[in-house]
Amino acid sequence: MPFCYRECTMFKKIRDIDLGQVLLETHKYLKLFVIKPFLAVALGEKKIQNLEILQDYIQRKSAFITQETLFGYLKTRIGTNYVKMYDNDDFVRSINIAKWNIYVVAIQDLTFFSFSFLYVKNGYENNQHAKDMYRSILDHELKDSAHPLPEDIYEKGIKGFEERFQNLSWNSFYKDNPFKTSSEALYFWAPIAPELKNLDHEIVINSMQLKWRNVAEEFLKIIQFNKA
Repeated sequence: MPFCYRECTMFKKIRDIDLGQVLLETHKYLKLFVIKPFLAVALGEKKIQNLEILQDYIQRKSAFITQETLFGYLKTRIGTNYVKMYDNDDFVRSINIAKWNIYVVAIQDLTFFSFSFLYVKNGYENNQHAKDMYRSILDHELKDSAHPLPEDIYEKGIKGFEERFQNLSWNSFYKDNPFKTSSEALYFWAPIAPELKNLDHEIVINSMQLKWRNVAEEFLKIIQFNKA
């Protein structure tokens, strides 16, 4: 899971750190959040021409949006005490719970957005592939030997996807506030005291919507899907 570096290295006591594991996690982190983004900017995102590329895009962008918005909000709200909070085990556990719950919903939103767009613009009607793709991404996270997706969040994600799938309007989802659910998930799960979070609802929602808008605009530029 691409978020593990922060909580799995920075938050441990020095005596508990496994240097080999740190190096492994650092390599994974750099690859996912430094090397890949740099190459995407320098070379441009790969054109989305098939399901394999689409799945990789959905996973990467959902992970990126989750990390950027959750940690960005926490840093903004907590301020200078942000780093000190990592000594609090309960806070770290709350971050992990929030991270996974937001991530599985972010994948849902981007999956539905993508297949709704393909349904309307490309005449791609095999929406069963949306189910297969979502489960494939979550299965991969569940089987991560180092930092697996918790089984209860996995099951909740699959159930939530299925419920949304059954009621989805493929003709309009991609243009009808498609990232509302993950934006609300960020607000709901962020481990901030309710009396403070209540003041932030509009700001939190808008911050995630803005980042999703950038992803949607990019998607429209690189989608060259061949339904065959």
